[in-house]
Amino acid sequence: MKLQASLDVAWDYLSAHIASLASRYPRTLAASVSLGLAGFAVTAFGVAPEVPDPADLPRRTIVENVPPLDLHAQLDALAGHELDLFRSEVTRPSDTADSLLARLNVADLSAAAFLRADPMARRLLEGRAGKRVQVRVDARGHLIELLARYAAPTNDKLPTHFSRLRIQRIADKLVADIATLPLSSQTVMASGTIRSSLFNATDEAGIPDAVATQLAEIFANDIDFRRELKRGASFSVVYESLTADGEPITWGPVTGRVLAAEFDNQGQSFSAVWFKDGDTKGAYFGLDGESKQRSFLASPLEFSRVTSGFSMRMNPILNAWKQHNGVDYGAPVGTPVRTIGDGVVEFAGWQNGYGNVIHVQHSQDRSTLYAHLSRIDVVQGQRVEIGSVIGAVGQTGWATGPHLHFEVKIDGVQRNPLQVAQASEAVVISPASRTRFGQLAQSVRAQLGVAETLPRTPLLGE
Repeated sequence: MKLQASLDVAWDYLSAHIASLASRYPRTLAASVSLGLAGFAVTAFGVAPEVPDPADLPRRTIVENVPPLDLHAQLDALAGHELDLFRSEVTRPSDTADSLLARLNVADLSAAAFLRADPMARRLLEGRAGKRVQVRVDARGHLIELLARYAAPTNDKLPTHFSRLRIQRIADKLVADIATLPLSSQTVMASGTIRSSLFNATDEAGIPDAVATQLAEIFANDIDFRRELKRGASFSVVYESLTADGEPITWGPVTGRVLAAEFDNQGQSFSAVWFKDGDTKGAYFGLDGESKQRSFLASPLEFSRVTSGFSMRMNPILNAWKQHNGVDYGAPVGTPVRTIGDGVVEFAGWQNGYGNVIHVQHSQDRSTLYAHLSRIDVVQGQRVEIGSVIGAVGQTGWATGPHLHFEVKIDGVQRNPLQVAQASEAVVISPASRTRFGQLAQSVRAQLGVAETLPRTPLLGE
């Protein structure tokens, strides 16, 4: 303790003395410190252990003969190694078992025969095209495994599940099985600016056509997309992107539902958010809580043109003036036809001049009729929901060209479908769900704000 006290006193004295010298002889002190540091450096160098010069170390050369492996032995070993090759394709409407396997580089007669004969395997080429197919083959092109993913049967407008068809070679025998699995989804944000049309804008922004279709339907009562949409209008959207086994789906709508959107056109702003109120099916509402959706759709076709309205006209078949008790929509053969409201299929089949026709009963007093169809996708007694695809546009029965004849009946009397749709009841949010909707609307505003900041393709001149 005494020694430590003495050292402390000495250090205090030395510090005070150095401070005094620094104030009187600053240059002399700086030189002294530099010299002291150099001395420390020399001392440190002097005590470092000496390392021998690598040039003085002894050297020794070792020579060993390494005979190369026989080239034929290497080729034989490579030939004996089993290779698995993978390839993917999408089925086409004209595909046969042989043509599909040829595109997939599968050289396997037994696989082609299996696709033609097995009831489960035949589903690969049945129904709609667009199924994504992946194969694994050996070096000879023989099939080891085939996986196909496609939409599961459903009446819903948007898919929720997919079917996975798997064909495997087990003990040198091909076996097929089918499983139905839920689609996965991820939330995507995007924005765009109108140059010429909504679909061109969504293409430029990398947004699927299915999203553009939903946007047009959601804001159909706010914007006439054929006449009122102006260059420079902008939109932001939040939507679901669907995947099957982690891969984007290629059939039907390649997205799920639009969750929220905002449209700015000619100085007016319109917004929408998807909201499910309790046990209801869900609908679109403005961020103020006002409904964007009515109990009946405005049209049974997503995009079309009215070729004949609800009025007197010259009948092209009878060549006489006659009351036209429906609305005709011009559209190509195969265009999907959807029911305008919830209901039950009362009739589905052939009916005189209507050709292929579907009657849907919506309530005790209201029904709709869809005629001249090229195909019918529902059966009598089946329950359908608003927007469900029930058939496709055609030219069957008394039709001079491809179109859909559409009628609405109230108490058995035909009424103007356009007026009925406009007067249909709006969906409302229950008072008990108002608080929950307000919280959702606040969250959606933030999401749409982020989407609006995403890069857009600028207009020319900007």
